[in-house]
Amino acid sequence: MITHLIKSSVQELTPYQSARKIGGDGTIWLNANEYPTSPNALGLDSLNRYPKPQPDEVILRYANHAGVHPNQVLATRGGDEAIELIIRTFCNPTDSVLYCPPTYGMYAVSSATFDILTKTVPLTADFNLDLPQIEANLNSTKVIFICSPNNPTGNLLARDDILALLAMTKDKAIVALDEAYIDFCLDDSFACELDNFDNLIIIRTLSKAFGLAGIRCGFALANSQIISAMQKIIAPYPIPTPTAIIAANALHDDGINQMQMHIKTTLDNKAWLIRELTALPVVKKVYPSSANFILVKFDNQIQTGQAVFDKLWAMGIILRNQTTALNLSDCIRISIGTQDENQAVIDALKTL
Repeated sequence: MITHLIKSSVQELTPYQSARKIGGDGTIWLNANEYPTSPNALGLDSLNRYPKPQPDEVILRYANHAGVHPNQVLATRGGDEAIELIIRTFCNPTDSVLYCPPTYGMYAVSSATFDILTKTVPLTADFNLDLPQIEANLNSTKVIFICSPNNPTGNLLARDDILALLAMTKDKAIVALDEAYIDFCLDDSFACELDNFDNLIIIRTLSKAFGLAGIRCGFALANSQIISAMQKIIAPYPIPTPTAIIAANALHDDGINQMQMHIKTTLDNKAWLIRELTALPVVKKVYPSSANFILVKFDNQIQTGQAVFDKLWAMGIILRNQTTALNLSDCIRISIGTQDENQAVIDALKTL
């Protein structure tokens, strides 16, 4: 049972009983200090009421999309809230969080904001897990954050390595697998492993393939005991009513079909952009990517990565500078945009 890894304070916590959590079948609601009528906004007539703690339709539809049980799903305010909830649920002041740079920066930032020590085990030269070094650093490690496809490198971590990590940390630590970009390669998800590894938590989001970064809706997928523990500490009303409505529509059959068409377009545009970048003398390497972005290394004998970033910035083309990230000198991350936007990047690079 994985519950022994949950902080004792969380295990013993009596969660806040919000008005919506207590529920009821009344027609007159006077238990939450709400204003009695709703303003006319967004065509909704219920904005004066607090939303459900977890929107049922969103949970059911996302569980169906992910291929898991509804009791294995927690809706959060983006994937970033899921990261924070994992740290708050499992980490005592004496525990550590381990992550593997170069990777998403919020694992370190969120740990620091909760005064939790961090350990780093860099990825290998081919951007995979260094399992011997991770094993050597398991003492006091409570949570290990990994990202696949990894941000900013774009590659999927080797599946066998993730399975080995899960087995290595069984009963010892939580493996939090960030799958923010997994919809671009859904067959490689680890959602199918939730029933096999009770120390696995998967972080998901609607921000990427669904194109809904503005509504801030993410998910944690885990066994029901972990979900129950995280529900104790999540804010009473994390998912706003408009967000829940938009998310539920996006997860309906029509929304899923639209998302899949967006993925096809993105992958076609990515293939074109990779071909064009590879042909440029200033580009030294384009790294393989399973996400909606690519990592590009520039030839510093022609232009340093920093110079390329600065010159395109001055042209109004804003990319993501990775030149100071571990082992990513002269590298820039480029998100896949529209075909016109991608063409503008190529045209700008040709002027350097």
